[in-house]
Amino acid sequence: MIGLGRPLDQTTCSRADCRAAGRWRLDWRNPRIHSTDRVKIWLACNEHVDYLREFLSARDFPLTVRALEPCAQDSLGDQQ
Repeated sequence: MIGLGRPLDQTTCSRADCRAAGRWRLDWRNPRIHSTDRVKIWLACNEHVDYLREFLSARDFPLTVRALEPCAQDSLGDQQ
């Protein structure tokens, strides 16, 4: 699950029944029910990034797609 401001618990593709590693981050919102500060995040593998992008774009949802960057190590973990 992706938490607000927390590191990712998992990086699995958000496409139904896909268990591949997410390589892309899709930030989107439904403007009919979400304010501008409410953004949802989906992850996509290379195979499903176009499918998920088209799915969201067809609904006219504001959308940003970018490569998923690895999270930085926890600073406390580096000191041990």
